[in-house]
Amino acid sequence: METCRTVSMCTPLEEVQGTHVFDILGYSKHRGMGHDENSHIESAIFSVGGHDWAIFFFPDGFEFSVEGSISVFLVLLSNNTKVRASYDMRLVDQYTGLSSSVQKIEPRIFDSGDIDMFAPPTTYFTRHGEIEGSAYLRDDRLTIECVVTVFKKPHVTKTKSFPNIDMPPANMTKHVAKLLEEKKGFDVSFIVGGEIIEAHRFVLAMRSPVFKAELYGSTREARPGQCITIKDMQPVVFKALLHFIYTDSLPSGEETGMVRPLVVAADRYAMDRLKLVCQSILCEDLNKDTVATTLALANQHNCQQLKEACLQFIELSDFMDAVVATQHLKHLS
Repeated sequence: METCRTVSMCTPLEEVQGTHVFDILGYSKHRGMGHDENSHIESAIFSVGGHDWAIFFFPDGFEFSVEGSISVFLVLLSNNTKVRASYDMRLVDQYTGLSSSVQKIEPRIFDSGDIDMFAPPTTYFTRHGEIEGSAYLRDDRLTIECVVTVFKKPHVTKTKSFPNIDMPPANMTKHVAKLLEEKKGFDVSFIVGGEIIEAHRFVLAMRSPVFKAELYGSTREARPGQCITIKDMQPVVFKALLHFIYTDSLPSGEETGMVRPLVVAADRYAMDRLKLVCQSILCEDLNKDTVATTLALANQHNCQQLKEACLQFIELSDFMDAVVATQHLKHLS
């Protein structure tokens, strides 16, 4: 199965930061402006991240609920835009020049089209009593420092393909098959139907537990230089068996007639995969003329799947009477 892996990357958000200092001189003279939305002082417009902002300062607080306090807002003034930003509203110590954070908001969306153009959502900033008499107010001067951070849209790279090295196909079977083709290094001989056929001990032992016992077990039949006689098997069948042992496949163009003796050979040498391959071929060849002999073969050599397939074929066949009438099936019964 061919697979494809691709990747894209999101780089960190680009941040643009700016600081605006809003000096309020004559702080006490601005008190008493009231609590409505027009009772405030606006800083000059300043730009951060390509957008216009301003600080709105309410000396008496915005709304009666925060009476005795001041309210401070950061306001987005650019039209028809949305901006993701955060800010840190600070008060400056008039003696040291150092600022201290009073109010922060995490990154949020400022929308110039509605109430979201203002931040924060709360109207409380600090109480009069906390400012008056403190180092933040000196010579009737109050200094607000606002640090605004604007977050640009993240940059996403174009889709790229992951590095890939194609997996080569398995070739072990090809190399093992060459051992048989090249006819080199043979170390065991068989006499089959009067014909001498050679092979490699370790390959046979690797593929068949019966060959392993015969060639390497305590009851091994042949020493180096001796031949093993194979009875009740034709040379062509034994060669087909060796071909499967070395290549894990049947010889090309193999006829169904050869498959039946290969079932016997596979059962004899405990080669379960070869037996299943043969069962599959015989199953595809089932008809009223072959089912009886195939069923007998399956029953004799413990081919359970093939046996069940034959019985199902007989049960489902439209010509059951013809099948039952065959001499083979009568003999099997």
